Amino acid sequence: MNPAKERLPQLTPGDLDEAQRALYDRIAAGDRAKGVQHFPLTAEDGSLNGPFGVMLHAPDVGAPLQELGATIRFRTALSARVREMAILQVAHAVGSEFEWWAHERVARAVGLTDAEITDLASGCFRSEDPIEAASAAFVANLLNSSTVTDEEFAAASAVLSDRQLIDLTVLVGYYRTLAQLMSVFDIGVPDGGRSLPGEHRHA
Repeated sequence: MNPAKERLPQLTPGDLDEAQRALYDRIAAGDRAKGVQHFPLTAEDGSLNGPFGVMLHAPDVGAPLQELGATIRFRTALSARVREMAILQVAHAVGSEFEWWAHERVARAVGLTDAEITDLASGCFRSEDPIEAASAAFVANLLNSSTVTDEEFAAASAVLSDRQLIDLTVLVGYYRTLAQLMSVFDIGVPDGGRSLPGEHRHA
């Protein structure tokens, strides 16, 4: 992204009021900051990357939004592979370069192969694991249509638990929301980040 085009100023730690600082600390020192970092949460000046920097401008909304995101990342009934598969499906479908850039790295770390990532981008993902196959098909249904038919729901619920279906539905909505925030405020990947592969739609 060209800094001259910024629609929101990047808030550094010295710019923050009390509410913003509390949110900054929850993001920068919370669950996302534990363990191996597959993508940087902060830029060199301390500002938050991606959607998190946008959230700081509206902390009353940003705080519960980031908490929902942390729950989706760390406290669902989904395996790490299924979670990252679904996030990549959303990122590609809505044309979110930051989501793809960040979560392609996480996906590789949790075991997704180059071929599987390519198949997710092209919409032809297949898996011998019934939960992975059913999850990918269910997410594709959510992304491709405003409704889930009785037949589609029956196929998904024959394999996935009610909780997994709820978790996947909320995940898709959450990452769509982040993608829209980044689209509206023109948030791209850090310098040198990789663009989305192949053809994709823009939200």
